[in-house]
Amino acid sequence: MIPIIQINDLSVGFKDGTEKRNVISSLNTSVMPGELIGIIGQNGIGKSTLLRTIARLQQPISGEILIHNKNISLYKRSVFAQKISFVSTEIVKLNHCTVRNLVAFGRSPYTNWFGKNSAADELIIDEAIDMVGLSALASRNINQISDGERQRVMIARTLAQDTDIIVLDEPTAFLDLPNKFEVVHLLSELTRKKGKTILFSSHDLTIAMKEADRLWLIMPDKFIEGSPEDLVLQHQISDIFKQTRLKFDPKKGDFGIRRKTVGSCKLTGKGNAFIWTKRALERLGFDTETENSDYLIEVNILEKKNAVLWQLIINNQILTFSSIYDLTRHIK
Repeated sequence: MIPIIQINDLSVGFKDGTEKRNVISSLNTSVMPGELIGIIGQNGIGKSTLLRTIARLQQPISGEILIHNKNISLYKRSVFAQKISFVSTEIVKLNHCTVRNLVAFGRSPYTNWFGKNSAADELIIDEAIDMVGLSALASRNINQISDGERQRVMIARTLAQDTDIIVLDEPTAFLDLPNKFEVVHLLSELTRKKGKTILFSSHDLTIAMKEADRLWLIMPDKFIEGSPEDLVLQHQISDIFKQTRLKFDPKKGDFGIRRKTVGSCKLTGKGNAFIWTKRALERLGFDTETENSDYLIEVNILEKKNAVLWQLIINNQILTFSSIYDLTRHIK
């Protein structure tokens, strides 16, 4: 399969006075059709600069970007607008503009000199709104919907633009947790159901790992790419946070703060009660995985008909609790 995007020896950045300053140098990679690429990196590392350069909103310092095996600088602006669409991180606020009106702007690369939509254009607009689940809000003013709904509108606008490639800069930046997951999952569905190729930047590594086909990890001294699962197995994710207080658990696939161990705990039980009790004890600084016999405390999870009890053995005392909260409060 031929890449839809090919990046060769690309350096991106900005002008600092009369000098050009690189933020990413000598990047070589490609994107296959129908991929969802999550771009991860710390603030100021160059994620937005890279995406804006791919979308031809700013010039590269050196190197080239090919779309459909053609340098993006060679496309006429009107033709390029039919190849790639861009959603910025800015919150759109427009007076007297409905959801449908904003989505309709996506058809501008295809309309005639008068900007009038054809019957076919109107069907595409309706389909785009329906695909993001906002048909019931089509006539609502854009300023009267939530941030999550507004982000869906911006995605619908790109769907109406009907490009093979969609580029989004921090699409989840201002959203609450449920909407963060919903938006990224929507992007994933668009790659599978509509064959769209999507690149998005994010600080939400956990969400990106759950949905992206491939991650681009941009670091000060290197560029790492691969499927989330391959990067975990190769210890690339863990290595990113070696010099920080943050740690990655390859078994759970989540992140947490490195805590000082206060002692070891012998924990017995099963099922969800065991998993969440273990998590609570680790939050308090207990090592629940040691196999030595020098335990500071012992916790046994007892399941009885419709109830779960927690038995704590500490200082030669046996205490019983009816919730993890009560157990941890006593331990603290």
